[in-house]
Amino acid sequence: MYPTGQQMSFQTAPFIVQSPTTMMQLDPKETSSGGGTQNGGGMSVAEFALFNSDRLQSDLEVMGNKIKEHEDNLKFLKSQKNKLDESILKLQVHMGKLHTSGISTIENTNLQGEDINEQILRQVNSAAGVLSYVQSHHYSQASQLDMTNGVVGVVAKLGRVNDENLSQVLSDYLGTRSMLALVCKDYKSVKPLEKYDNQGNVDRSGAIHGLASSIGRTIEGHFDVICLENLRPYVGKRIDGDPQRRLDLPNPKLPNGEYPPGFLGYAVNLIQIDPAYLLCVTGYGYGLRETLFYSLFSQLQVYKRRVDMVSALPCITDGAVSLDGGIIRKTGIFILGTRDAAAANVRFSKPSASQTTGNYSEAERQMNELRWTKEKTLEDIKRAQVLRDHALYNFGKKKEEFVRCLSQSSYTNEQMISPR
Repeated sequence: MYPTGQQMSFQTAPFIVQSPTTMMQLDPKETSSGGGTQNGGGMSVAEFALFNSDRLQSDLEVMGNKIKEHEDNLKFLKSQKNKLDESILKLQVHMGKLHTSGISTIENTNLQGEDINEQILRQVNSAAGVLSYVQSHHYSQASQLDMTNGVVGVVAKLGRVNDENLSQVLSDYLGTRSMLALVCKDYKSVKPLEKYDNQGNVDRSGAIHGLASSIGRTIEGHFDVICLENLRPYVGKRIDGDPQRRLDLPNPKLPNGEYPPGFLGYAVNLIQIDPAYLLCVTGYGYGLRETLFYSLFSQLQVYKRRVDMVSALPCITDGAVSLDGGIIRKTGIFILGTRDAAAANVRFSKPSASQTTGNYSEAERQMNELRWTKEKTLEDIKRAQVLRDHALYNFGKKKEEFVRCLSQSSYTNEQMISPR
């Protein structure tokens, strides 16, 4: 990988050898056709040694120039990597400013919050529906406050998604039950949500079931409660300087080393956590992205189209979705057919449609491109270093051969000019 239009000027490797012709004074009798030691084809030993040393010196010059090429290539790639680092840092600062200015816009716009609340309230016989009803009607019984004190919220209300199609396909992937799951900080917060009688049966008159009964509702079937501190969190690196605390996950690669076309990112990073919950962390310091959303999505990949998703099958490990509705739940399990538009659904809300949000989305796109370019450049640097090291090794071996040849030539010369 060389800079376009740049002419590379190479210098011979710094290995200067005195020509053997200046070291050898041959007796004319030794080089004549009629006398002297010959080496096949009429060439004397001295002439053959001279020819061999010239050939080795020429090889060393070529190999030195090749090393110079690799060194120049490495220098160029490293300068490109440094420029990318600077661009990423500047863009991170810019995104931080956009994020800060966008918080007030989101917090001052209640339309999206009301929309998601309405979706949850329609689930009248769910634990999430009961809890949302009580909260929206300012139900303030002491028992209710004690019971819900450790509840962070409902999954569907803890994150937002910019793209409507992505919101739909992610809710299809999780299913309504997971979207309505209650999220608690620890197991101590889970216990007050349900009580049991002496036989181990659910006490319908106590805890959240009693709360539902007090407003004329019944919680039907099972409901999920997610305990953040009991989840196995993501323990890798986060993207430096990202106010959303996105995870630093490696981009998928096809067997040929190329990136799959149409890859938009990982679902866990495409969720925008509501600013009010960004500082919600467990006792070990893990936030909602590392715990809740990583548990729900793991490394679920998002693609633009089904055809892109299918072509990327060799590098899909934890499932994938596409904006046109395609779903691979995990390797080997495909969801076919079309979504039922009439089915009751709960989707992630969309951030306020403001100029700030649009600018932030564009900055995210630029950031993804810069990170991809940097990752590709780092791979090019590794390849260039391997080629350079291999060339240096070969140069060293050839140099040893050349030194041996010079020593042999010197010995032969001494033997030829010594008195007999």
